[in-house]
Amino acid sequence: MLISAKGLKKSFSDNVIFENVSLTIEDRCRYGLIGVNGAGKSTLISVLLGEADYDEGEIYRKNGMSIGVLKQNSGLVRDSSIIAEMRKAFEDVEKAEKDMRRIEGELAALGNDNADNSEYKRLSSEYASKQAYIDSRDGYNIDVKIKTVLNGMGFSDKELDTPINILSGGEKTRLAIARLLLEEPELLVLDEPTNHLDFKTLNWLENYLIDYKGAIFVVSHDRYFLDKIVDNIFEIERCGLNTFKGNYSAYLVQKAERYERRLKEYAAQQEEISRLQTYVDKNMARASTSASAKSRQKILDNMEIIENPEYTEKKIRLKFEKIKDPYKDVLTVSDLTVAVGEERKELCSHINLDIKKGDKIAVIGDNGIGKSSLFKTIQGIIPHYTGDVQWGKNATISYYEQENLNLSPDKMAIDELWDRFPHIPEAQIRRVLGNVLLTKEEVYRPVKVISGGERARLALCIIMLEKSNVLLLDEPTNHLDLNSKEVLEDALSEFDGTVIFISHDRYLLNKVPDKIIEITKSGAVVYDGNYEYYKEKALDVKPDAEEKKQPVKKKSEGTYRSKEQRKADVAKKNKIRELEDEISYLEKRISEIEQEMASEEVYSSFELMQEKSIQLEEANNRLEECFEEWEELSS
Repeated sequence: MLISAKGLKKSFSDNVIFENVSLTIEDRCRYGLIGVNGAGKSTLISVLLGEADYDEGEIYRKNGMSIGVLKQNSGLVRDSSIIAEMRKAFEDVEKAEKDMRRIEGELAALGNDNADNSEYKRLSSEYASKQAYIDSRDGYNIDVKIKTVLNGMGFSDKELDTPINILSGGEKTRLAIARLLLEEPELLVLDEPTNHLDFKTLNWLENYLIDYKGAIFVVSHDRYFLDKIVDNIFEIERCGLNTFKGNYSAYLVQKAERYERRLKEYAAQQEEISRLQTYVDKNMARASTSASAKSRQKILDNMEIIENPEYTEKKIRLKFEKIKDPYKDVLTVSDLTVAVGEERKELCSHINLDIKKGDKIAVIGDNGIGKSSLFKTIQGIIPHYTGDVQWGKNATISYYEQENLNLSPDKMAIDELWDRFPHIPEAQIRRVLGNVLLTKEEVYRPVKVISGGERARLALCIIMLEKSNVLLLDEPTNHLDLNSKEVLEDALSEFDGTVIFISHDRYLLNKVPDKIIEITKSGAVVYDGNYEYYKEKALDVKPDAEEKKQPVKKKSEGTYRSKEQRKADVAKKNKIRELEDEISYLEKRISEIEQEMASEEVYSSFELMQEKSIQLEEANNRLEECFEEWEELSS
């Protein structure tokens, strides 16, 4: 057990953040913490880690436990270089190696004739202890581990001596994650770790964390990440904490079952209350039945009332409808170039799209590639200078702008909606707003002061009332809580019109689209499936398979290869195969040496231990050389 908490309560002034919270964090287990924005997730983490005090309860933490923490949107802020900062994760290992060199000198000074000397035995024992610690931290593979993690976290194109202070905010966050992974703490605490990560890096990080040796406690709105990583879900809800076994999808099933059970319990209790109250009302005044009526009244007075789950678990309600159908061909884009600014800075080109009625299409691509600009270009919001955009007959478009900048900041929420649809009665306008949980005084607040989630829900109200047959949605889940995301996904899946959306939300990308279009600088690649299909085809492909995917060009296109070139290719492949065989042998040999060093014979002999240490160091050095040569040939 790493951390145990019982009956925790935390409040600010009269505002209770959470109360009666109990949980346990076990070694090597994975936990996800979820809850609406402002529920107290970050506060709970601070309390559990001892960074903040609490009003009531008890917390136990394992003595000497190592903890690594990634705060939300935090990154490394250092004057050092990438490689220097990564090597700091192994300062304890490097210190142990220096101690070993010192001990070797002291043992040599004593000489073999003093092997039975108590000082000699003490130094030998200390040497073996340092050796065991280095082995436990895989200390002879430091450079290989650093290179592996940096490549996985998206730094393969960065020079290792790059100063950290010139990196972007996203790069500093990725570097902070890399440093934590290399430190290998017993408890890894991650607050929204998937921000700023592209699909390839996310895929690598998830696979790495699946095999992580310590415990993981993560706060995330990334449902796909929670599905892959965690085996327990903690949910903060109405100041309390609910615990669910399994990943996020398992949580959804259990939550639905719990809701249905509570609904039945509530209905049964309401029926019992009605029956008891009827008896009391009829019999309290009669002398012959007064005693039994008072007894039932006492039962009513002492009854612990179950809250109506329909009231306590409010969710938004969304339904997209269309007034008319478009023709079969909804949108045709031919050889389009997307460019922005007066200087016509080109973001992507040769974009070709053929979208039919009823298609549900997700648009993905690297940050800055021009996805949002593509949406604006096909609507004519920004001009295009090359290529052609043709919307089909009867196509009507509703557009969800990523940051809701198309809303009027100074208008009240109700006026933002009513001014667009003046023919709709106020009662209906308020009902639509109520469907997205904008009620009472909230509808009279200016758009600029309501939260990002409230603005997002207001924008969805507009789309519902427009009743278009084509929905263009740019990152529609960005500001929504988990419950609202689920509702939106169901509404998009049920909509019988055409949906084209941009998203980084992999759970959404799995659930809604039947096609994924990846925008690149030189075109658009279509994948006929959801995110899992895209991942299989685009992210998990090995180099050889990737080569086979490329279309074979004719010799006239300049792909003719001479006999010498083909011979060089064969030699390169043979060399790669030889290196792979040697890497396999070296890894096996390193394991054998480590086992030999743990034997009684070697453990008790300084000379043998020194000999094996030299062999181990040579094998590790050669392994690193092989990896470097393999990477160079394979790139």
